[in-house]
Amino acid sequence: MKKILGLGNALVDVLISIENDDILKQLNLPRGSMQLVDDNFLNLATEATKGLKQNIAAGGSAANTINGIANLGIPCSFIGKISRDKFGEYYRDDMVKNGIEPILLNGKAQTGRATVFISKDSERTFGTYLGAAIEMVPEELNPEMFDGFSFFHIEGYLVQNQDLIRKAMKLAHEKGVKISLDLASYNVVEANREFLQEMIEKYVDIVFANEEEAKAFTGKTPEESLHEFAEFVDIAVVKIGSKGSMIKRKNEVETVGIIKVNCIDTTGAGDLYAAGFLYGLAKDLTLEKCGKIGAILSGNVIEVIGPKMTKETWNDIIRKVKEIEK
Repeated sequence: MKKILGLGNALVDVLISIENDDILKQLNLPRGSMQLVDDNFLNLATEATKGLKQNIAAGGSAANTINGIANLGIPCSFIGKISRDKFGEYYRDDMVKNGIEPILLNGKAQTGRATVFISKDSERTFGTYLGAAIEMVPEELNPEMFDGFSFFHIEGYLVQNQDLIRKAMKLAHEKGVKISLDLASYNVVEANREFLQEMIEKYVDIVFANEEEAKAFTGKTPEESLHEFAEFVDIAVVKIGSKGSMIKRKNEVETVGIIKVNCIDTTGAGDLYAAGFLYGLAKDLTLEKCGKIGAILSGNVIEVIGPKMTKETWNDIIRKVKEIEK
């Protein structure tokens, strides 16, 4: 069976539902963005959100994707960096519980946390404290980590550590592992466009982008962006919100819709779409079926707060996925 490896920021998500955007203004967070923050922000956010309902979940973009794939039954591993603290312990236990083989290095700073503010319309705004996650260095990666894997999935949020991304992609490429990249966030793309272009042209086989990320990268419409991405990669995917997704491989273009759901929180939607899609590729399914499985996973995760779903939901998802596989 094909195996999938992920690399990303190991973050514990602290999910907070907000009544309006006043807190975002107070904390100087542009609505819908991902901003890197420091210890001081954590203190300010703790004070500003007293009394609001909060949930925690083991997260990080690539880890969410790997978690989804593992729940569908594909063997997975994840490389990240945590601390020897209560959040790090929680993170490791969560991976093991979900059937993921963790390759978790230990850092000096606190385990990273993403404070996720969820607006009434389900828009998410992130204040991300990277902590130990950012302490991972290229020297900690070795070729053996990539042995036996068919796919390697990496998140765009790692661009704060370009040397790490470059080495990881080079090692995976040399081992003949297919490299999948999720562009992560429009402001990440805007700030790192040249580097991302270089990596996509040299190493990436599969790219995932939503319409804002695609526009930040190409300056073009989603459809035009799809064709531009496909000039450099084997498979290009542009997600277009409520209109579904567009997929291109060589001259083959597929458009896949969404499933009807009650959207509560879009946290993890793109990550879980990638999980379903990569699962389909690992099973050698058609692009259309890969996209449909991605839509099932992303549709289900936006019906809950945070990136994790119950065992009952996963059982229902697996039943639907098996129908598509027939």
